[in-house]
Amino acid sequence: MAFQDLLIHVGNLGRFQILQMAFLLICIGMVLPHSLLENFTAAIPGHRCWVPILDNDTVSVNDSGILSQDDLLRISIPLDSNLRPEKCRRFVQPQWHLLYLNGSFSSVAEPDTEPCVDGWVYDRSTFLSTTVTQWDLVCGSQALNSVAKFIFMMGLLTGHIIGGRLSDRWLSESARWLIVTNKPQKGLKELRKVAHINGMKSSEDVLTIEVVRITMKEELEAAQTKHSLLNLFRTPNLRKRVCLLCFVRFVSLIPVLGLLIHFQYLSSNVFLLQCLYGVVSIPANVLGKFSMNYMGRRITQMIFMSLMGISILTIIFLPQEMQTLRTILATFGGAISSASLTSTLVHANELVPTVIRATALGVVGIAGSAGAALSPLFMILTMYSANLPWIIYGVLSIFGGLVALLLPETKNQPLPDSIQDVENDSRRKSSREAKKDTVTKVTPF
Repeated sequence: MAFQDLLIHVGNLGRFQILQMAFLLICIGMVLPHSLLENFTAAIPGHRCWVPILDNDTVSVNDSGILSQDDLLRISIPLDSNLRPEKCRRFVQPQWHLLYLNGSFSSVAEPDTEPCVDGWVYDRSTFLSTTVTQWDLVCGSQALNSVAKFIFMMGLLTGHIIGGRLSDRWLSESARWLIVTNKPQKGLKELRKVAHINGMKSSEDVLTIEVVRITMKEELEAAQTKHSLLNLFRTPNLRKRVCLLCFVRFVSLIPVLGLLIHFQYLSSNVFLLQCLYGVVSIPANVLGKFSMNYMGRRITQMIFMSLMGISILTIIFLPQEMQTLRTILATFGGAISSASLTSTLVHANELVPTVIRATALGVVGIAGSAGAALSPLFMILTMYSANLPWIIYGVLSIFGGLVALLLPETKNQPLPDSIQDVENDSRRKSSREAKKDTVTKVTPF
């Protein structure tokens, strides 16, 4: 509360804050696309087994040109349940008789097949090269594609831990940090700089060292106590908040990343879907902001995460032929996932006290990064069922939205400055609820 009183004199939302937001957007804009690039760098193009009579230039059984490429493919590669060429097996010997059966297999014994022992031929009409084509991460090695994405996301998790620690050097010059670390003169200088940028000329007479010391008295006293990671879990209410925030962030990042880096499974045109997601995510985030201010943080998270889960679950029951509807639902789910993640971030910032906020958000962020890292591994389950990973993503999204309702609402509430503020706030709420129960019991109508 105290530092917020000082912000009134320097301008709550002025040129300084806008410049800060623009700088942060540029930084985020350079980082986030790396995750979405997995839709292209790790795309799985169409593929089939390499066969000599089709793909070996030195071996040719069709010099006369009587047989077409489709005929040669027909006698070399078996068909799957959808009557399309198998991706992972080939005939041991060319099955010439298949050219004359018109698709009927009833009177012919099942021919012997084998895995793609000589490698694969990839459809390069869309992607000339990906990690999949470079390392043959298909068929029996398809799980390694998910492992590669997991390793990439683990790099982000490691960077989150290391970078979060290093960022204290660069963020340490904030006015609040300077004041609570017994550098009030430097903190006052920063406040006056912000006031000057925001055009608050009259603030120079108001912002004095005495005003800073008096206004920040409680925070200065609280800052004398050094807080460690263990302080997050020593008091019951803060411990509950941090554990719930970690769980919600962990559960929500699994379906969000699962959706955003696996667009290829949802639409035949990943380029179109990626562009649509980029366009729609902006108004979706604006809608999320208004929703948080109107309905509150908890309800917004619950609604948005549930809608994302429902859209994912709906897509898996749509046939591949309904590409337009699948694209619309995937775009909607992606945009909603971005808005739900934003509301989760805002809620977490408002629930933890100032004196230990950086540590708390670091712990919550690590939990989220762990969920993001594990997200690609669920795609390994496609070896057993193509829909199983998506069912898990959809259910986890809905479940995460419901768990968010267990957290306190922070709409129009002051930010807690100390751990004691969190504990006192919970006691006040318990007291109000007890009074309401008493009134209910006493009042006859």
